[in-house]
Amino acid sequence: MPSASFSSSRSYVRRSRRKGGHRIPLPSRTQSTEPCESVPCPNNVTGSAMAATACAGPSGSGGGGSPPVPAAAPATTAGHHSPYDLRRKSPPAYHEPGPSGTCSLPARKRPRTSLSQGVDVCNVSQYLQYELPDEVLLCILSHLTERDLCRVAQVCKRFNTIANDTELWKSLYQSVFEYDMPLMHTAPCQFEFMTADECDAENPWKESFRQLYYGIHVRPNFRPKKDSRIKHFNTIRAALEYVEERGGSTPPSSSGSSPCSGAAAATATAAATPGAAGASAACACAGAGAGVGAGPCACRRAAQPKPALVFVHQGLYQEECLAIDTDVQLIGCAAGNVAESVVLEREAESTLTFAEGASRAYAGHMTLKFSPDATSTMQHHKHYCLEVSDNCSPTVDHCIIRSASVVGAAVCVSGAGANPVIKHCDISDCENVGLYVTDYAQGAYQDNEISRNALAGIWVKNFANPIMRRNHIHHGRDVGIFTFENGLGYFEANDIHNNRIAGFEVKAGANPTVVHCEIHHGQTGGIYVHESGLGQFIDNKIHSNNFAGVWITSNSNPTIRRNEIYNGHQGGVYIFGEGRGLIEHNNIYGNALAGIQIRTNSDPIVRHNKIHHGQHGGIYVHEKGQGLIEENEVYANTLAGVWITTGSTPVLRRNRIHSGKQVGVYFYDNGHGKLEDNDIFNHLYSGVQIRTGSNPVIRGNKIWGGQNGGVLVYNGGLGLLEQNEIFDNAMAGVWIKTDSNPTLKRNKIFDGRDGGICIFNGGKGVLEENDIFRNAQAGVLISTQSHPVLRRNRIFDGLAAGVEITNNATATLEHNQIFNNRFGGLCLASGVSPLIRGNKIFSNQDAVEKAVGGGQCLYKISSYTSFPMHDFYRCQTCNTTDRNAICVNCIKTCHQGHDVEFIRHDRFFCDCGAGTLSNQCQLQGEPTQDTDTLYDSAAPMESHTLMVN
Repeated sequence: MPSASFSSSRSYVRRSRRKGGHRIPLPSRTQSTEPCESVPCPNNVTGSAMAATACAGPSGSGGGGSPPVPAAAPATTAGHHSPYDLRRKSPPAYHEPGPSGTCSLPARKRPRTSLSQGVDVCNVSQYLQYELPDEVLLCILSHLTERDLCRVAQVCKRFNTIANDTELWKSLYQSVFEYDMPLMHTAPCQFEFMTADECDAENPWKESFRQLYYGIHVRPNFRPKKDSRIKHFNTIRAALEYVEERGGSTPPSSSGSSPCSGAAAATATAAATPGAAGASAACACAGAGAGVGAGPCACRRAAQPKPALVFVHQGLYQEECLAIDTDVQLIGCAAGNVAESVVLEREAESTLTFAEGASRAYAGHMTLKFSPDATSTMQHHKHYCLEVSDNCSPTVDHCIIRSASVVGAAVCVSGAGANPVIKHCDISDCENVGLYVTDYAQGAYQDNEISRNALAGIWVKNFANPIMRRNHIHHGRDVGIFTFENGLGYFEANDIHNNRIAGFEVKAGANPTVVHCEIHHGQTGGIYVHESGLGQFIDNKIHSNNFAGVWITSNSNPTIRRNEIYNGHQGGVYIFGEGRGLIEHNNIYGNALAGIQIRTNSDPIVRHNKIHHGQHGGIYVHEKGQGLIEENEVYANTLAGVWITTGSTPVLRRNRIHSGKQVGVYFYDNGHGKLEDNDIFNHLYSGVQIRTGSNPVIRGNKIWGGQNGGVLVYNGGLGLLEQNEIFDNAMAGVWIKTDSNPTLKRNKIFDGRDGGICIFNGGKGVLEENDIFRNAQAGVLISTQSHPVLRRNRIFDGLAAGVEITNNATATLEHNQIFNNRFGGLCLASGVSPLIRGNKIFSNQDAVEKAVGGGQCLYKISSYTSFPMHDFYRCQTCNTTDRNAICVNCIKTCHQGHDVEFIRHDRFFCDCGAGTLSNQCQLQGEPTQDTDTLYDSAAPMESHTLMVN
């Protein structure tokens, strides 16, 4: 017992005066040192009877009891009360003391037990009020009912302090409600367990008792205390019938709703008004002392009727079919796990039904089971564990819901006006759908656990529009959430994972809004939108799904915005079968296949996304895929940034495609489409590759920093390259080879670390009105049976020749301007006969002719990185091979008198000057490490990107 917190000293401050009635005004004691000296004690009252009266009040635990004390008339004279007289039951009026100093006490309504001669009643009262040990007083008070305990608190400050002891009220509370923690009931349909630290009340147990006191109890075979005013029933149906008889609600002032009455009216009113904010502070019974405050407190005034409250105690309730159409609150009542201890179960018809009229009904902290008999012939496809029908809005809270029905959902909410609040419930292990919302129903569903159901965790259908927040939907044997046939809904901050099919499925005109959800570890995909499905999926995390994070197909058109789509075991977003959709502002990364895949006539809009660090490619468009792909950033993917193949025709605009480990944009096998105004840079292979019948339009792009060239067109590739800037590539700006035939118009191809345009191995093409300048090798190199057409190009400021034609190639050169190139304007190898018409070749530096004329080794002007065109020879004496070349000045000087042979006029660097022959060059300095003369620029690397569907 916490006796240390109480004081039993005689110096304990006397209780303060109360301004209102209910007290007997007595003579002042200010001039007397002995409090009861002037009031001789009556001889007909025993000390034990008086003690019982002082402790137990008008109806003590000993049984019997007197009727409540009526309110006394206001005092006419001021004065202190005798401690004993404060507990007098029915003081009719004030009595002046007699001439001898004795007080004339009022006559009692019935005789008392006589008191032995010489017993001082005032001393007994003094002892009871000030000297009785706290432990003894607590033991006495522990036998009182809540009403009597409130009355005792009115006696004096000491009694008030001890009567408000936390452990005392906890014991009383648990004998009535059984809960392990105080249950706060701050408003209709709002209940919350709180620890003592979480509650603001000085005594949480008493405060909870006050808030819950108006309820009635279903407690089979329970026998309450004889004088208890708390109603108890054996069945829920009996309790509901009692509620219905009383009008379906509990007025705060109704009988049985107040823990005390009469002299403890303030306490009674506070205890009967659980919903009144601040009532405990305004009420005298909840204050630190008695007698404070003037006039009636706020909690005495009439309040609005509130829904009846029914406590259902521990047990299994099987035979009761509950259909609620009034405002009643049902709540489980037990120690430990409340919901597991209170079980409502049915084998036929719905276990619990809310119908029209249940606008403020409540069911909480109980288990609801529907277990239809498998051998029964009764149809139960329209029966559920919990059913909410038209025009009602109950609250279902902290319930465990289980259904063994294979033909009906565990929870069904249907009909216009159905608007429940279902929260903190566990809807799991059901043999059909967990939660079914249909036919224009609404409602708020939050913080529920929905798992391991045989079909979908949630169905939303036929214009139903629920709000679902913070639910945990997982390990279903079907889809997590299924919206179909025009279902709507707002889904926020749900955790959806480990479902056997998709985490979220949208079908047949459904249009949900899904925000801030986490959809992950699905055994198939994350989100599946099909058969004209819609929906807005915004700010979600979609990751670690076995198939694509998002599937869109069959004319569906959802919006996928600002999601994180990552670490999928296949792709990120997969659009196929004429799917559409708006895919924007997403962060798509780390997926095993393409970040976005578009195929089979699908036509989405893909914009403002980041698609990066994929283990495969960035965007893959194939099998006649289409789409507008604009303003995305595609980077650091293992394979191509964008693939376009097999008849596909997407439009790519204003994207940044960079830092890939292979090609930037790869057109192959009849891939088409438009590539406009993109930045394509810093790829390990070419920026753009076109092959095998592909014929894209590439216009207005910047293509730079490719480690294997800017654009590579090969194996029969086509395409129109127009008004692009192609610069600063490690190899040629544009490669055209192996029977390819693109058209290049009005491009700027400059500052290449190799040639400008290289055409070889039978390459063709039309080059018109391009500016080709400041490239390290030839502006245009034409080689090995190639035959392009060059018209009206400007080829200038090159660090080698302007145009070089070699290796049996030919060309048509018409009206070109070739000027200010270091090794000359037009350089033709032996046996080359191009068609030349109307070209202007002027102001070239002719560095090769000047070096030859000056007696220099050509290696001095070319090093091993350039290949000036001139006569080159072999030296039989030095045993050189076909891969070695010697310039004319080295023949004259270094190989004078040797057996030499003229090979041809072609492009080469001098191996003698490079120091790769046995004789040291006499015209050049230290030898280099190069061993072979390269007749052509290095061959480009072709993409070997795998085609993975």
